[in-house]
Amino acid sequence: MLDDDTRDWWRHAAIYQVYPRSFADGDGDGVGDLAGIRARLGYLHDLGIDAIWFSPWFPSPMADAGYDVADYRDIDPVFGTLAEAEQLIAEARRLGIRTIIDIVPNHCSDRHAWFQQALAEGPGSPARELFWFRPGRGEHGELPPNDWQSIFGGRAWTRVRDGEWYLHLFAAEQPDLNWDHPRVRAEFEDILRFWFDRGVDGIRIDSAAMCAKDPYLADFDPAAPPEPHPYSDRDEVHDIYRAWRQIADSYEPKRALIGEVWLGDTERFARYLRSDEMHTAFNFDFLGCPWDAKALRGCVDATLASHAPVGAPSTWVLANHDVTRTVTRYGRADTGFEHALRQARHQVHTDIPTGTRRARAAALLTLALPGAVYLYQGEELGLPEVEDLPDHARQDPFFFRTQKTDPGRDGCRVPLPWSKTGANHGFSPAGGAPAWLPQPTEWAELTADDQAGDPDSMLTLYRTAFAVRGAEPGLGDGPMSWLDIDAADVLAFARPGGFACVVNLSGGPVELPAYEEILLASAPLDGGRLPVDTAVWLRIPKE
Repeated sequence: MLDDDTRDWWRHAAIYQVYPRSFADGDGDGVGDLAGIRARLGYLHDLGIDAIWFSPWFPSPMADAGYDVADYRDIDPVFGTLAEAEQLIAEARRLGIRTIIDIVPNHCSDRHAWFQQALAEGPGSPARELFWFRPGRGEHGELPPNDWQSIFGGRAWTRVRDGEWYLHLFAAEQPDLNWDHPRVRAEFEDILRFWFDRGVDGIRIDSAAMCAKDPYLADFDPAAPPEPHPYSDRDEVHDIYRAWRQIADSYEPKRALIGEVWLGDTERFARYLRSDEMHTAFNFDFLGCPWDAKALRGCVDATLASHAPVGAPSTWVLANHDVTRTVTRYGRADTGFEHALRQARHQVHTDIPTGTRRARAAALLTLALPGAVYLYQGEELGLPEVEDLPDHARQDPFFFRTQKTDPGRDGCRVPLPWSKTGANHGFSPAGGAPAWLPQPTEWAELTADDQAGDPDSMLTLYRTAFAVRGAEPGLGDGPMSWLDIDAADVLAFARPGGFACVVNLSGGPVELPAYEEILLASAPLDGGRLPVDTAVWLRIPKE
């Protein structure tokens, strides 16, 4: 049972991301749902996590896997009902697990009642002021209002029957909302209260830096955007989150705001974490960092340095529903991640044993760093990216809007394998329909049931690591200091209480520093030395 007197839980929490379509199928239709999640809450409790972040579960036509929201105050029927969501939140709370949900403020679905009203009422109507409708350029308005491009590929404008165009920085089915309009701001503030009133502990804010737009919609060169940017990280956006923070702080216990903020400028990134805005934000620099000692140490240092002035906790994450799975990425010659390079890196040679070994070491590295940690579903099973999905099965708009040149994100969203019994490797009950994305046959060897009984499995490693992390008072939020190691390409740092983490990214085994006890290792030691691509947690003498 959760203790509501626990303050600032977001500063140290271990948070598990559930992608509802792919976690567990309770009714046998081949799509994950709330019934399936509720049936697996015991698994998440045993894993040792503190909170669940749910990717969007709202009613949606699923043009972008639920990030095109048609109704922010209900549950999509494919997942269940609002009553079931409330029951899930309550049952998780009884197990000591908090709930975080996704809110998508930059855009909604073209099926949303507001947008349908805007289409029906036509040019000049108040309903169109809630979006970015504009007349086109050219003699007959046949050209879009500006040259902005969609993040998913192609132009960022679609023309409607009456001749006007509307802005969508993502898919055409995701019209951008006009955050200059007070009705939009009031609506989302009420949406926050709606879910906080139902027991939700935190909000993950999708595309958080993109809500504010240049009112003049000026053209720009994407290779050299102006400052301020026409639609990303504009100063006006901070007023939105200051208002949200006041709402979050008005609840007892206080609710958390967690931003998806993709910014290269660490100083501007930190502005979202000021004391009157968000509590934490995703660490995308770490997520995309290659398996390289110098790069990782530089990323850790930069992260801690950027968070320190605003007193915000760091977050650490290896994967999510948008990026190539860790085992696959770390098994390649180029181990970094960038969306723009996904096509070039798709189906290049992957050494799965090497990727798995590195992913195990990265798990211990990540869980030992100061702050909160996020774990994407299936990473605890060591699942690789599914790169050979047939074209007819793919559903990601990235794939279609790039004329099938970008494989998209479906490969990391394939449903989880739970057991050798039942349909779809136990994802669905016996007799269930085929899974909404096909699973590889080899995943039969990676099921949660099989790994639970294997002391050397990825699942056992994560369970043990979470247990040690929870028992070590020096882990989670707090200070760290680098240790001097007489070896190149080795990361070693100490946390309070005599805890140390050492990760070997060099070309051969290395000697360990003086220690009193080995708490956990990602792989067996080599005659007392730390092998390549291995991490170890130690108890070292206290200074």
